[in-house]
Amino acid sequence: MRSIWNGAISFGLVSIPIKLVNATENHSISFRQIHLADGGRIRYRKVCEIDEEEVTAAEIGKAYEDADGSVIPITDEDLGALPLPTAKTIEIVAFVPAASIDPLQMDAAYYLSANGVPAAKPYILLREALKRSEKVALAKYALRGRERLGMLRVVDDVIAMHGLLWPDEIRSPEGVAPDADVKVRDAELDLADALMNTLGEVDMDSLHDDYREAVEELIAAKAEGRSVAPAEAAEAGGKVIDLIAALESSVRAAKEARGEALAAESEEESGNAPVAEVTSLTGRKKSGGTGAKKKATASTKTTAAKKSTPSRAPAKKSAARSTAKKPAAKSSATSETSRTSVSAPSSASSAKKSTAESDTGSGTKSTAKRASPRKRASA
Repeated sequence: MRSIWNGAISFGLVSIPIKLVNATENHSISFRQIHLADGGRIRYRKVCEIDEEEVTAAEIGKAYEDADGSVIPITDEDLGALPLPTAKTIEIVAFVPAASIDPLQMDAAYYLSANGVPAAKPYILLREALKRSEKVALAKYALRGRERLGMLRVVDDVIAMHGLLWPDEIRSPEGVAPDADVKVRDAELDLADALMNTLGEVDMDSLHDDYREAVEELIAAKAEGRSVAPAEAAEAGGKVIDLIAALESSVRAAKEARGEALAAESEEESGNAPVAEVTSLTGRKKSGGTGAKKKATASTKTTAAKKSTPSRAPAKKSAARSTAKKPAAKSSATSETSRTSVSAPSSASSAKKSTAESDTGSGTKSTAKRASPRKRASA
């Protein structure tokens, strides 16, 4: 990688020669301006306002425009003569915890490379000291004509430097926060926590620029003379009417995207606490699944027992009826008169006896034997 600045890190009395290398790169696609009529390239030309002639880069210098409109020329020699101790030095001024740096101050990022073999030992010394202290170094350095603030930290085995904005360059957020007096309920916070936990973590390497890929595909299709089907327009975000419903839908969609089970029972068995909280907030009790199953099982058994008990009674009654009919069939051979005078009392008594005997398991034969002597006597 090509260095953009050469200098040294000033670490107390230790000086570490280094080279500054860009740690980031811009992958955005740049476009040229053209004349729509004929496709000609549109270029910007630097023209002097006084003589209206185009000037070259060698003829262009710096100047400061005052409030009254007057222009004060400033040459490179003027800037070079200023007492700037950090012109070629990254001067470490303090070591602080990384949490004390406001991310709003973060600017461009650079890698610091040891410049030459003699710089290897002090470079590694500073790197290991930063690792062991778990702190970052605040430093001042000069780049592109101005003094800047930087933060040095260790990335893998390399010392990286983040350009920082000066504290007075951070604007106050006054007037940005909502003015309305809104109270957030615990249920809404629980759902928000559940959504955060359901979304989980992400592999940073898996993130990519979808828009840039679409632009590249469009350019390739245009170059080959192909047409590209227009993409479906994304729905504009509407007003959130029911925050709870929106959060629940978000949790459900996140679980579907991650391939998780939607059943509350399986989520409770897997020990997913945030999902249990969502279940309780939607009006379902956490213990309802197991208790309901036990109750359903018990009620099923009771119903089955009740249904099976009366099924035995009709069997006994039918046995008694069949037993009562058998003596009547045997006495029909004697005479029509005897059958009319005896059948009613004998059938009633035989039915009672057969019912009593069937409960004790004696069967229907004894009933038939007792009924026949009575019929003979009456005959």
